[in-house]
Amino acid sequence: MKAWIRGALVLLAMAAVAGCGHSVERIDRDAEHDLSGRWNDQDSRLVAEEMIADVLDRPWLREFRRDEGGRPTVIVGGVRNLSHEHINTRTFVNDIQRELINSGQVDFVADADQRERIREERRDQDLHASEETRKAMGEELGADYMLLGSVNSIIDQEGRRQVRYYQVDMELISLADNRKVWIGNKEIRKLVRSASARP
Repeated sequence: MKAWIRGALVLLAMAAVAGCGHSVERIDRDAEHDLSGRWNDQDSRLVAEEMIADVLDRPWLREFRRDEGGRPTVIVGGVRNLSHEHINTRTFVNDIQRELINSGQVDFVADADQRERIREERRDQDLHASEETRKAMGEELGADYMLLGSVNSIIDQEGRRQVRYYQVDMELISLADNRKVWIGNKEIRKLVRSASARP
């Protein structure tokens, strides 16, 4: 009987030790931590920074300032995930918006979902806010350009090695006449070696 109890206690102690193996460590936002080789937050941020730096350095912006005498207004229309894996494109869109807004070179308007919520607030103000603080309908700033994009991927695998290739394509389109005023692309290649490399 004592041997059985001793065995049970040993098993319980082992289970307790195994359960204590979980740990959490805060890491620097800018430090590179690519655990799986899949698209991650670092890829999203770096691609957004490089693509926005490129779009803001092209002739369309100088021409708009020359012709219109001010900053263009831009909206992100969406980024489609055409890759082989789940990518949270909302995070990528937020990275793009942040880079555009913080550049100070363009004005930026809310996307379709945000506009609907703001319009609902204006409708509520029409009924409940004072005349002095009420915001009128029909005063929205219209966008001059829409930024659209997609994320594509290819996996090339041989045994335990694989190359993950991502291509991000983006286009800036004039809402006045559908002209494409900028096309950009960014490629990322990752070599992954593992005991069981899977797509």
